[in-house]
Amino acid sequence: MSGVSPSELVARVLVSLSGIDPHWTLSGGGALVYVHLGHRTTKDLDLFWHGFRELGRLPAEVLRRLHDSGLTVVATETSPGFVRLRVTDTREVVLIDLVATPTEVVDGPERAVVAGQPLWVDSPHEILTNKLTALLSRSEIRDLIDIRALVDAGGDLERALRDAPRKDGGFSNATLAWVLNGFPVHAIARGEGLSATQIDAIEAFRVELVDRLTRLAAPE
Repeated sequence: MSGVSPSELVARVLVSLSGIDPHWTLSGGGALVYVHLGHRTTKDLDLFWHGFRELGRLPAEVLRRLHDSGLTVVATETSPGFVRLRVTDTREVVLIDLVATPTEVVDGPERAVVAGQPLWVDSPHEILTNKLTALLSRSEIRDLIDIRALVDAGGDLERALRDAPRKDGGFSNATLAWVLNGFPVHAIARGEGLSATQIDAIEAFRVELVDRLTRLAAPE
C-alpha cells in the first residue's frame, strides 16, 4: 500500500514550509496517509524537529510562510516545544502541530516526494514506535487504527516494543497492556464516524494486542 495524494490545502502547506532551515520531518498520521499507507483520511500534519528541545524562532518562520501563501492561520496552543496551528483557505481546514522532539530517533527519516516536493518523512517503524508510546498518555482511536495498519503492512511489532523504552522510560509491555485493558473503544469511537464493523475490528485488535503484550511481559 502507498500514500494518497494530499488535498490542495495540505499540498500548499507542505510546499510553503518545505524550505525551512533547520528542516522538519513529516511524522504521525500525515506521513502514514500521504506517504506510507493511505489507509485513512487526515487533515492533521505533524512536523517534527528531531533533536530539538525548543522550537525557538521556528513558529514565527512557519507563520510568515503560511501568511505569505495567502492562508489564514491561528495559533490555538503554544509552548516552547509545541505549537498547534489552525490553517484555513476558503474551503478547507488543516491542523498543524509543530513539535520539538528531543527523544531518540530509533529509525532514521526517509526522503519522499509529497505534492511534488521532496520532504523528510519518518519511517513506518519510527511512527509505529511513537504510536505505541502515545497510547500511554492518550486514548485516541486513530492510534490503534494506525498501529493495526502498520502491523498488517509488515511492521515489526516486537521490535517497536523493544525500542519504545528508548523514547519513554516509563514504557513497558505490562504497562501498555494495563492501559489498553481500560481503553473504551466503543465509547470513544461513537463520535468518530466509524461503522459498527470498523469499531468491532478495532476492538478485536485491542484485545489481541493486550493478549500479545501480556504474553511478552510474562516471566519465562
